[in-house]
Amino acid sequence: MTPRISETVKQDHREIQACADRILASTSRDEQVRFQNLFVWDLARHAVGEELVVYPAFEKHIRDGAALAQKDREEHQNVINQLKVFQQLDPSNESFTLTLTHLMNDLLAHMQEEETNELVLLEDSISEHDSQSLSKAFNRTKIFVPSRAHPHAPNKPPFETAVGLLTAPIDQLADLFRKWPKSDQVGS
Repeated sequence: MTPRISETVKQDHREIQACADRILASTSRDEQVRFQNLFVWDLARHAVGEELVVYPAFEKHIRDGAALAQKDREEHQNVINQLKVFQQLDPSNESFTLTLTHLMNDLLAHMQEEETNELVLLEDSISEHDSQSLSKAFNRTKIFVPSRAHPHAPNKPPFETAVGLLTAPIDQLADLFRKWPKSDQVGS
């Protein structure tokens, strides 16, 4: 059974948080690099997925949804700017931990607001079928979007979609040469 959009977004939030926690808890540079790559990959794709699928649903289905979506896009821009800095840092850099901590503080406030207010409003405004359709669209969209932070890219459709389709293959090619957590490390 397909989960509702709120469940899918919350699951992404938990995975992003788990990566950040793993980075901060690790003393191994290799492990930090691997989870840094996963963190950036997860967060970049999540942010664009929300901007292309969830925020347009806010605009369409929630009263004052356009203002809500705009506020969330601005919050995402701040996070993406921080992510751009973080993705370029080596764990040996003295700013590495502090940058991730600041990014997560901003991101956790954003995620809390989404989970406790915004997604609740959306779920109350749409049918279960529509919610499941949004969930499928969100997950499909993440397949085709950039996997790195690009703060200067547009953050609203249709321009975000066009730029994402051009940028994603370059990111995905570079991903082939990045270090990733081993399958037995993820989720443990």
